[in-house]
Amino acid sequence: MASHPLLSLDRVGKRYGETVVLADVSLAIARGSFVALVGASGSGKTTLLKTINRLRPADSGAILLDGRDVAAIPSPELRRSIGYVFQGIGLFPHMTVAENIAIVPRLTGVDAAGREARVGELLALVALPAELARRFPGALSGGQAQRVGMARALAAAPSLMLMDEPFGALDPVTRDEIARAYRALHDKLGLTTVMVTHDMTEALLIADRILVLDGGRIVADATPAELIAGHPDPAVAKLIAVPRRQAARLAELAAR
Repeated sequence: MASHPLLSLDRVGKRYGETVVLADVSLAIARGSFVALVGASGSGKTTLLKTINRLRPADSGAILLDGRDVAAIPSPELRRSIGYVFQGIGLFPHMTVAENIAIVPRLTGVDAAGREARVGELLALVALPAELARRFPGALSGGQAQRVGMARALAAAPSLMLMDEPFGALDPVTRDEIARAYRALHDKLGLTTVMVTHDMTEALLIADRILVLDGGRIVADATPAELIAGHPDPAVAKLIAVPRRQAARLAELAAR
C-alpha cells in the first residue's frame, strides 16, 4: 500500500480579482478518511472543493491525488478518479435513471451488457429498486434523486468522493437517512470522502475529521470530539456553540 496520503494540498491559493478566497491552504488526507469542510458562507469551502477536481484551477500551490499533480492529469482520467455529488444533483432530465448512471461507463467504452449490470449493481448499492432504472428524474422524490446522484458518482469506482452540500435540499428526515446511508457506503467501499456542509451538527455526527475554514484559511483541523471539547478560535467557537445550544434546549424540553 502506498505510504503517501491519497490527497494532499501544498500552499494552495485562489483569488477572484482582488479577493483572496484561499490563502496558502495545506493539508493531507489519508485513504479511508471522511473529512467535513465547514465554515461561514464565503469562507472558501466550495472553492477549495472545486480546486481539487480542477473545476476551478488553483492560482498557486500544488494538489496531489495519489501522488500525482492534478494539473498534469488529463481531464477524462481526473473525472473518473474523483466522484462529485452536489446539492443540485444535476441529473439529465431527458435521460432515464439508468442512462444517467451509465454515462461514465459508456464514455469509457463499457458495452451495453456491462453498463446494464453496473447500473443494477449501483442501484442495489444505494438501496433503490431496480425498476427505477427506467424512470426519468422528474418522477423521483428528492431522496431518490440524491441516491441516483450518488450512484452516478460511484459508477467509475473513484478513489475520492467530493460532496458539496449533498443533502442540503432534503427535508430533515430524508437528509438524516441519506447521510447515514452514505456514511455506511463510505465504510463499506473504503471510500475517501471530503464533504462541504453548512450544518455543524451533521459534520460532527458523520465525519471523522473536521476542517473549519475562515477567510480562506484552515483555522481548525480536529476530530468531532476534540472540537466539542472546545477551541480557542472565535470562528470555530461560534460554529460549535450552535449544536451545543440545540442539544441543551432539547434536553431542557425533555426534562419538562
